[in-house]
Amino acid sequence: MMIPVEKWTHELDALFIANQVQLRRAAYKILGDWERSEDVVQDAYIKISEMPATQKVRQPLAYLFRIVRNLAIDHYRRDAFESELFGTDEEGLHIPALTGTPETTAINRQHLDLVVEALAKLPERTKRVFELYRVEGYTHRMIADELNISTSLANILIREATSHCRNAL
Repeated sequence: MMIPVEKWTHELDALFIANQVQLRRAAYKILGDWERSEDVVQDAYIKISEMPATQKVRQPLAYLFRIVRNLAIDHYRRDAFESELFGTDEEGLHIPALTGTPETTAINRQHLDLVVEALAKLPERTKRVFELYRVEGYTHRMIADELNISTSLANILIREATSHCRNAL
């Protein structure tokens, strides 16, 4: 049955509204998600409403289902492509946080206390070299110039202090 051109828009709108639930089910069979299926049906309605009134369709209901099916397939393919390209929204949500938890904070404080105790047992010059290097960010050359020692001695003292702190932990 062919709808006359002058009745096209009104008839197609009425047919679309009368079959909206079935159109949404057709989209759901492809997408597996009711919300996305509703989006597809809305996109189909917009597409139909923007069609020129001069276009003739022999089987309007089949035409509506074909539009919904094609749009659902397009959405499915786009979603598959985007999830492959960007990953899912849930990626990374199930990775335990290594910082900021009360347990981690307590462990870090205990480690810091152990390092402070270990540094207190070191000779003053070794402790100062370690502090300049680790806390102040000095290079070996800068430490050597600051304390009037050689760069190789600065390196030895840094290794000695680091090893001492590591053993304390």
